[in-house]
Amino acid sequence: MSAEPQAPKSLADPDALAARRAMIGAPHIAPIRALGDRISAERGAPVPVPDPLDGGVGARMLLLLETPGPAVLRTGFVTRDSANGTAANLFRFLAEAGIARTDTLIWNAVPWLIHPEGALNRAPRRAEIAAAGPYLEPLLDLLPRLAVAILAGRHAGEAAPVVAALRPDLPVIRVPHPSPTYVCTSPDVPARIRRGLAEAAAILGRAAGCG
Repeated sequence: MSAEPQAPKSLADPDALAARRAMIGAPHIAPIRALGDRISAERGAPVPVPDPLDGGVGARMLLLLETPGPAVLRTGFVTRDSANGTAANLFRFLAEAGIARTDTLIWNAVPWLIHPEGALNRAPRRAEIAAAGPYLEPLLDLLPRLAVAILAGRHAGEAAPVVAALRPDLPVIRVPHPSPTYVCTSPDVPARIRRGLAEAAAILGRAAGCG
């Protein structure tokens, strides 16, 4: 596996993007890619691939965002390394929390692209969130080591009852979305994200100590 990028927005570099795409056949993300292909076929829309540098089916922390933004097609990945403000914030918050990259899987509550080509970013609609709910069960089934789930943003937070029903013993932590739109509204927003990730890091530490 390639070394972790040391700065955000690394996939703005075409060579770095090509190297990441060369890892797309990695076995630890293959089952999640297959689920994404199924979702894409059923919803008639692209589903980005989990980042091969992340934990894939070995992840101990699921970080659920809301929905892929229109720019995701540039890379084709759900990743903290995209060249946008949300990914850059996420990169920094996760690094500050000291959460190992291989412990994480980043996914979306609505995992398919909801934006027509050329459209502006928008929040998922209630019907889209409802339609996405049934896909959480096969995703969680692929994550046997999962120790904590982070739901980032109001719309991702609506998945909390589904996650609780599927994994009653799984700690679920809700935090604000890391988009610059939210992070810059108040100092309390990044503070809440940091507290949530620090709590998740503590849970991961305790779970590792019991292994």
